[in-house]
Amino acid sequence: MNKNVWEKYSPKKLKAMESFCNGYKEFLSNNKTERECASFAVNIAKQNGFLNLDDVIKNNKKLVPGDKVYAVNMNKAVVLAVIGKQDMESGVNFVGSHLDSPRLDIKATPVYENNELCMLDTHYYGGIKTYQWTAIPLAIHGTVAKKDGKVINFVYGEDDACVGITDLLPHLDTNRNNANIKGEALNLLVGSKPDESVEKDKFKQNIFNILKQYDIEEEDLFSSELEVVPSGKARDFGLDKSMVIGYGQDDKVCAYCSLMALMKIQNPNKTAICILVDKEEIGSMGATGMQSKFYENTIAEIMNCCGNYSELNLRRCLKKSCMLSSDVTAGFDPNYPTPMNENTEAHLGRGISFNKYTGSRGKYDANDANPEFIAKLRNLLDQKEIYYQANEMGKVDAGGGGTIAYIMANYGMEVIDAGVPVLSMHAPWERSSKLDIYESYLCYLTFYQEF
Repeated sequence: MNKNVWEKYSPKKLKAMESFCNGYKEFLSNNKTERECASFAVNIAKQNGFLNLDDVIKNNKKLVPGDKVYAVNMNKAVVLAVIGKQDMESGVNFVGSHLDSPRLDIKATPVYENNELCMLDTHYYGGIKTYQWTAIPLAIHGTVAKKDGKVINFVYGEDDACVGITDLLPHLDTNRNNANIKGEALNLLVGSKPDESVEKDKFKQNIFNILKQYDIEEEDLFSSELEVVPSGKARDFGLDKSMVIGYGQDDKVCAYCSLMALMKIQNPNKTAICILVDKEEIGSMGATGMQSKFYENTIAEIMNCCGNYSELNLRRCLKKSCMLSSDVTAGFDPNYPTPMNENTEAHLGRGISFNKYTGSRGKYDANDANPEFIAKLRNLLDQKEIYYQANEMGKVDAGGGGTIAYIMANYGMEVIDAGVPVLSMHAPWERSSKLDIYESYLCYLTFYQEF
């Protein structure tokens, strides 16, 4: 534990790791929003024999050990389950990740022109360093819902064109304000060509002409969910290609690992459940966030389909369950050592990172995992030769962070944070170690199947 483990990898395991990470890079490149990730999860689940829980309920089908089901929440969150041999009343094994990532959201009435340029107004989502989003290629991914019920999936900026936010040249930025760009200044430049057929708002009108080619009118932007994300694909990082660089690894790396691990599960002793949620970056609130009743209701529906639902059995199930809150943590960065404690930080190349507690300054808002639960985890992982490290995130008074762990812990279940260390977290392009990614996948796989 807490040692670099690259040298312990056999050629066979290195090959398996590379294959897994190639699939991960493809996923990361093609699924940049929570809707895209949820759609991916549903498609891969169907390919692996999972049934839609709504269909199971409609057809009054009874679930038996080995059955696989999924439920979708507003196309932005998913619960997937493999029914175990034990009744769910005795507890289940959860692995929970979030699909949302820091980004910029297009406002409801965003389009305007200024000095012969057309711009889109944005509102940043989650914790970002605003200057990192300027002067880089950006894309727009999202959904536009029309009044007639038609829903348009819109993606622009991933191929031969892109959009972006400008930055002030250093020659004129004498006050060095680039690190203090206000959120209201993150205006997306989308055009500079006029529509000569109109008298007013020529540059703005030309953009509306283009949007009409996608069957999108100005008024439709009010009922849209358009997200501005970095343009481009995930790639290998480093001369040795030991890392992955890509957008949204917080927390899509853990989501991918937990999802793909569940796809491998067959006839577990306890029911294995993968939870993929939305809104973690902004407090886990709302209908698709972890604090929504959807997840509890879905567990109740699954129990009912298994024939052992009651309100008391549901409470017993949740209390007796165990969960890995699979979220990333900060990797130690030698370029920025001041806010970190080198001895207690997660390091790239040492395996999956366990944070006994997150929160901030005196463990505020933290789930503090119980030692008996941790000991049982250690025993299982050591038996399976899965590499892991025990860490915190930053010095005691330096800051901290939160996950969905405390929300599930409110049910009385055992919960600990377990995920991939990341460099440049919340930046447009984050870095992670292939070894840590693969060890996280193996950890989730073992937890589902044998914990």
